[in-house]
Amino acid sequence: MVVVRGNVGSNHVHVLVSAPSHLSVAKIAKYLKGKSSFRLMQEFPALKKRYWGSHLWGRGYFCSTVRAVTEEMIKKYIEDQSDKPTDFKVWDEQDSSSEGSPLGS
Repeated sequence: MVVVRGNVGSNHVHVLVSAPSHLSVAKIAKYLKGKSSFRLMQEFPALKKRYWGSHLWGRGYFCSTVRAVTEEMIKKYIEDQSDKPTDFKVWDEQDSSSEGSPLGS
C-alpha cells in the first residue's frame, strides 16, 4: 500500500491510496487510522491524555475508486483542499455571486 497524495484539514483528511486488490477498504482505513493515531500520540503526549479510553479518529470513513475521473484530477482536488473560512458556506448563507440567480435572494 502506498499513500500517493494526502491533505490534512482541521476536521478531516483526504488521502489517495494505491493498494493491492486483496486489501479491503475497511482494512486500509483501519490501518491508516490506527498507525496515524499511534504516531500522533507518540509525538504529542497531550493527545494521549485527552483521548485516553477514547478514539482519536471518528468511526466512519468515505471511499471512492478512481473511475470517472483521472488520478491526476483526484491529486489536484486533494492539493486544492484548504481550511480557509471562505471555502465553506452554509447552504442558506448569502453569496454576492448568487445575486440575480434563482437561488439568490
